[in-house]
Amino acid sequence: MNRINNNRRIKKEKRSKKDYNDKQERMKRNAKRDKVKSIPRHKKENLVKIPNNNYYKENKIKKQQNPKKHIGEKKRKKKKFSLLRLLFKLLFIVFLLIVILGSLFYFKVKENGGGMRGALITILGLSPEEIENLDTLNILLLGVSEDIDSKLTDTIIVCSYNPKKQTASMLSIPRDTFVGSNKNKAKGNDKINALYNKSPKKLLEAVSDITGINLEYYAVVNNKALIEIINIIGYINFEVPIDMDYDDPTQDLHIHLKKGMQKINGEKAEMLLRFRHNNDGSSYPPEYGDNDYGRMKTQRLFISETLKQTLVMENISKSKQIINTILDNIETNVDTNNLLPYIPVAVDFDINTIISKQLPGESVKLNDLWFFVYDKKETKSIVKNIQSQIND
Repeated sequence: MNRINNNRRIKKEKRSKKDYNDKQERMKRNAKRDKVKSIPRHKKENLVKIPNNNYYKENKIKKQQNPKKHIGEKKRKKKKFSLLRLLFKLLFIVFLLIVILGSLFYFKVKENGGGMRGALITILGLSPEEIENLDTLNILLLGVSEDIDSKLTDTIIVCSYNPKKQTASMLSIPRDTFVGSNKNKAKGNDKINALYNKSPKKLLEAVSDITGINLEYYAVVNNKALIEIINIIGYINFEVPIDMDYDDPTQDLHIHLKKGMQKINGEKAEMLLRFRHNNDGSSYPPEYGDNDYGRMKTQRLFISETLKQTLVMENISKSKQIINTILDNIETNVDTNNLLPYIPVAVDFDINTIISKQLPGESVKLNDLWFFVYDKKETKSIVKNIQSQIND
């Protein structure tokens, strides 16, 4: 009996010990499972599941499977970071340079008088001393267009500018002005615009003789320059005085403009400045000035508006481009280095105060050709009056 009881007791103890061990094993497994659940997903993905043990061991898969690839990725990331840091440094240096140069430009402009005048002095590399004692500038302005056979002098204007008094004048010379010696033998070559084909100097001498002004300088501007300058600016707001409708196939000239205020670009500017009359023979009204008189008035008004709308602060950044365009399309005996100092001074000039006149006289038919015969006495009086207003 005692033996039976002992066996039962032993079996009971074994069963209790096994239950205890099983319980301990379950507790360990649950603890390990709870630990894995608490690991973030991005870390859990890098764990290797160990077979037969049902738990995750924290380790880098890429590092275990391909250590060289892992090292290469680290190097690429480091190189990318270095490039970004270098780019940031370069951008910062550029920013500093812009700030420094901008500040230097600002103080230089201020030192040169400030405003647009100071900016132009700075951009053109001048000094305030160079523009203090400028003399009155008298220059013969010639606007030249090209037809199939020759160059035509469509615009002849005596321009005077006194930078000290800020006064200026424009005196138009009709291109058909008679400059021959004998009216009875007048021919096409006796018109003043024919002298340009001989030489600009011949034309300069003839205008000096007519006006009594001692002209030393001339500037021949091709119409192409005007087109380019206006296109650089964008356009000129200008009131076209009449409807313009003219075609000349021999010159490949076609003018079609409507009356009224409009935006004149380079192409339209050439039409406007070359217009004399319409296809039906009609022209400007008498009170404005017929044919050549009307054209000369339009030319003076348009040049004034172009100057007024060009010399504004919005175009300061384009000044160098405009000057280079003029220099590329101009024929002149003026030393451009002597002409540049006048540009900053001119920005302070009130365009509305320009004295605008044209040579007095009348159109006369000589040997079946139309000429403009100027009045010498009245011309002398007008020129004297203009010069006194400018210089006195």
